[in-house]
Amino acid sequence: MKLLLDTHIFLWFINNDQRLPTQWRTVIQIPDNEVYLSVVSLWEVILKYQLGKINLPESPDIYIPKQRKRHFINHLDLSEKSVTQLIKLPLLHRDPFDRMLMAQAINHSLTLMTIDSTIQTYSVEGLSIFKE
Repeated sequence: MKLLLDTHIFLWFINNDQRLPTQWRTVIQIPDNEVYLSVVSLWEVILKYQLGKINLPESPDIYIPKQRKRHFINHLDLSEKSVTQLIKLPLLHRDPFDRMLMAQAINHSLTLMTIDSTIQTYSVEGLSIFKE
C-alpha cells in the first residue's frame, strides 16, 4: 500500500497520540507499505508553529524532517502536475493544505490517510481515502 499521511496523522504517529487508532499505527509501520509525508505538511506545520497553534520540542524545520527519517517515512515534493489535479476537486473543503494533499494523492496514486470528515466525503476519480 502507498500511503500519504495527512499532517495530523503524522503528528499523532510521531507523538504516540492516542487519537491515532492502533490499526492505523500498525498499517503505517508495515515495512512493505510505502509511507509519504508531503512538503505541504511541513509548510502547514511551520505556519502553525509560527502562529503559536502548535508546540514542538524543536523548530519544525529540524524536527519534522528528523522524525520523518526516524520513522522511515518518505518525503513527497510538490510538483506542477500535482497542483493541476486541484481542478478535479469540488470546493467542498476550503483548506488549501488539505486540498493540495488530495491533489498529490491523486497525482501519485497514493491513499490519503486522514480522519478529516470533509475529505472523507469526496468521491473523485483517482482519489483514495484510507478507511478502517
